[in-house]
Amino acid sequence: QLQLVESGGGLVQPGGSLRLSCAASGRTLEYLAIGWFRQTPGKEREGVSCIDNRGGSGTYADSVKGRFSVARDNAKNTVYLEMNSLKPEDTAIYYCTTGRLFCDSLWHSEDGYSYWGQGTQVTVSS
Repeated sequence: QLQLVESGGGLVQPGGSLRLSCAASGRTLEYLAIGWFRQTPGKEREGVSCIDNRGGSGTYADSVKGRFSVARDNAKNTVYLEMNSLKPEDTAIYYCTTGRLFCDSLWHSEDGYSYWGQGTQVTVSS
């Protein structure tokens, strides 16, 4: 059974940076696309980024484009989300997820993802 565990969240000042990690166990991530979503209270989960099984530069929501960067290390079975120039509106619980092979036009929809981590809290505040 595939399990995902996020880490790296915390409290950071506006303009700061954080790197989130998503470590997998039970199955290799090598052939899977990995998505990052975030959620704030009272709102639906929002797709933030996706990296497909071939790696590459990733796909991003407009709200984070140019500030966030996704990468994967298949040898460590881990995916990373580098977040720079953080803003208060980036405050959310961040989740990694998988279950699809590619970051197609529906990558930002929760449909097609089967496995979710427990989430890690990111708070951007002065």
